[in-house]
Amino acid sequence: MRLIELFSRQATAVNVKAKNKEQVIDKLVDLQFTHGNITDKAAYKKAIYAREEEFSTYVGNGIVVPHAKTDVVTTPSLAVVRLAEPIQYNPDDDDKSDLFFMIAAPMNGSLHVDILARMMTLLADDGFVEKVRKADSEKALLELFDKTELEQFGDKSFTEEKIGAAGYRVLAVTACPTGIAHTYMAAENLQKAGKKLGISIKVETNGSDGVKNELTAKEITECDGIVVAADKNVDMDRFDGKPVLITRVADGIHKPEELIKNVTEGKVPVFHGSGAADSGAAVSKEGVGGTVYKHLMNGVSHMLPFVVGGGILIALAFLLDDYSINPSNFGSNTPVAAFFKGVGGVAFNFMLPILAGFIAMSIADRPGLIVGFVGGSLAASGDSFASLLGKGDPVSGGFLAALLAGFVGGYFVLWLKKLTANMPKSMDGIRPMLIYPLIGTFFIGAFMYLVNPVMGMINTGISNVLNSMGGSSKILLGAVLGGMMSVDMGGPINKAAYVFGVAALGSGQYDVMAAVMVGGMVPPIVIALSTTFFPKKWTVEERNNGFVNYIMGLCFISEGAIPYAAGDPLRVIPSCIAGSALAGGLSMAFGCTLMAPHGGVFVFPTVGHPLLYIVALIIGSVAGALILSALKKNVR
Repeated sequence: MRLIELFSRQATAVNVKAKNKEQVIDKLVDLQFTHGNITDKAAYKKAIYAREEEFSTYVGNGIVVPHAKTDVVTTPSLAVVRLAEPIQYNPDDDDKSDLFFMIAAPMNGSLHVDILARMMTLLADDGFVEKVRKADSEKALLELFDKTELEQFGDKSFTEEKIGAAGYRVLAVTACPTGIAHTYMAAENLQKAGKKLGISIKVETNGSDGVKNELTAKEITECDGIVVAADKNVDMDRFDGKPVLITRVADGIHKPEELIKNVTEGKVPVFHGSGAADSGAAVSKEGVGGTVYKHLMNGVSHMLPFVVGGGILIALAFLLDDYSINPSNFGSNTPVAAFFKGVGGVAFNFMLPILAGFIAMSIADRPGLIVGFVGGSLAASGDSFASLLGKGDPVSGGFLAALLAGFVGGYFVLWLKKLTANMPKSMDGIRPMLIYPLIGTFFIGAFMYLVNPVMGMINTGISNVLNSMGGSSKILLGAVLGGMMSVDMGGPINKAAYVFGVAALGSGQYDVMAAVMVGGMVPPIVIALSTTFFPKKWTVEERNNGFVNYIMGLCFISEGAIPYAAGDPLRVIPSCIAGSALAGGLSMAFGCTLMAPHGGVFVFPTVGHPLLYIVALIIGSVAGALILSALKKNVR
């Protein structure tokens, strides 16, 4: 590569007016930023000033070459400013300066040295410098550089280092089912790993509030490859023809450097929209269980806002109502309570159709959505051929029936898409608008009418078992579910307990959800208590970060404990499991109930026996913190 390739017309300015060093640097940094190779303008400017403080970049003859080597620069570049009037750049410079050449170089390698070496060779020629001072335009100045460099060096590159394309070398997408903690923890760790490795990276987050920092088509085209660390489906078609590493969001948290290296070292297969890949094994293959989990979590993540919003409003209805007016109509006795219960009920009743619809959509894309919605609605209604013929009443299959509808409907539409793939091109518009919805809806309707009686029996049986559980059995169930919430703190085991709680919630088993939530609140509070009251067990950084876990725990964000669990799993995880199991068991023993599947301390007013619920949380958290602190050794 020749030096002239690092210049551009947009990054060159002649006859600039500036009064001091700061104004010149501001102008040069602005010009550098036009190259599109600086990810953080403020950080780059800070690096320039840090270099200036080491010693002057004034080289004599009215020339200054400020430069910085920093990880916010993705590829090398040059910016040029020629002042209309010279200024005293540094107080101790032997003359005023009017020519400024700013070098931006990435952290890895020694490109800045190679650039500076060739630059100084050219600028050592006084005749060349005078011509630069007399160039009447930016275009003329660059043509002069091009001609002079070609005369002195020909096509010989100024460096032997490989220079990548402009933009980000690695792109990433992170997403977890709830879109709260894991999504952003994986993004942060990938960015930190990229910085450590000197590799430019941009991370898109698919969180609960939508897509943030979205990857552009240009960035995708120019990158080396993409890491998709996600436990739910994300938009993949845009990555067609690029190397893509598909893995779990947990890998983005625990081994971000390995993921980035696999991409930059060419160990990742090329992705195609069909899901096929070129030769070469994927670094992280999804098995059947991983695929099912991803489809399930896609449904759960879309369902949760309806359950949370509706559940809290229904709980508020009971909180605001007067039981003495009409016990059989409790929750709707007063106009205010009736309003909350009516609106909350509408939202809550979307739970099963949304769950089934988005499971089916995850499997078969948009054509699966209507089939899943219809199947989920039929699961909720419990309609069947038996009830149609007057041989029985409709019995809702509940959560399990909606799961079945989502998966069966999704895979049926997927099969239907493959079956009709060879139809004439002229039929392409009819397939998604007529064939898929018509045949798919008919199929899922017939299927649910057949299986609803069986699913209804299963759902009723589960409800009866939960209702018939005695004190000790319920306490054991609460302890098991509470403990599961701490095993992997947001991972599959945690989500299994959580989904069970939501399913029980849909069946009217509100004590199960209470045990699940209190179990999930314990781990971050265990960490916070231990770092607060046993500071000698933790490093300064761990203690400083510990306080935020009070907030995360009270907000029911179990993932706050993950960094500590990753650093010392043999002590942290068992301690948290013990505390969570104790809290879940106590919640059941106290008869606490919860109608909202999320919210933490903010929904405590709607909890049945709220004071005892707080006692369960405190006892479980304190017990876990004491166990953890007893297991850990003092930090030396």
